[in-house]
Amino acid sequence: MWIAYKTIITKEVLRFSRIWVQTIFPPIITTSLYLLIFGGLMGERIGQMQGIDYLQYIIPGIILMTVITNSYSNTVMSFFLAKFNHSIEEVLVSPVPYWVILLGYISGGVVRGFVVGVCVFITVSLFVKVEIDSIWITLITFLLTAILFSLAGFINAIFAKSFDDVTIVPTFVLMPMTYLGGMFYSIDILPQFWQDVSKFNPIYYMVDSFRLGFFGVSSSDFLTSVSVLVVITFALAIIAFYLLKRGVSIKT
Repeated sequence: MWIAYKTIITKEVLRFSRIWVQTIFPPIITTSLYLLIFGGLMGERIGQMQGIDYLQYIIPGIILMTVITNSYSNTVMSFFLAKFNHSIEEVLVSPVPYWVILLGYISGGVVRGFVVGVCVFITVSLFVKVEIDSIWITLITFLLTAILFSLAGFINAIFAKSFDDVTIVPTFVLMPMTYLGGMFYSIDILPQFWQDVSKFNPIYYMVDSFRLGFFGVSSSDFLTSVSVLVVITFALAIIAFYLLKRGVSIKT
């Protein structure tokens, strides 16, 4: 099982590292643009948010946004391509447990999210001084976020029947949730109704906990945020394992 797991994750890491110009470099450029436009140009007019300079305030959200998109896209594209070229059939007929297959693909998404997140953090550090208040809160939030969206990407890949199906969820679901999850603002400035609505968005808990790890400030309790993320991650893991075991949209 260890050899099978190591083989899958090695394939996943080599897949995105060989095309680093397409997988790692673009988030660095995007981050620089976000810092220039939102932080540099708009930040001076906004001033502070929750007692933190706006340029620094948006840093956790920007980093986490790259982790979300890359963890998701790595898993969804990798597994869909395995279905598309029928190479997944070779894995399914091998004596490899389904949970090892799932864990291998999810680990690949987590590794890519970590690599891109670190690169973006280094890039951000060149523009502004960044200090982490709690490394453990930061790492726990990152890990749960990367796992959750890797699982979401895996489920999307199972149901996807074409390349268009792969892009539907990121465009119409993931992107709105990301921008409405408090990436660039605190929900405390919203009317009470929209604050309540935002609390149904899991990305809000991710960003809020990640910001707590960086600056020690948050709008919600850390234990509550972690509990929400753990429950959703566990539910997605069960769904992904069930779909893989049943061979939904895979076995014919």
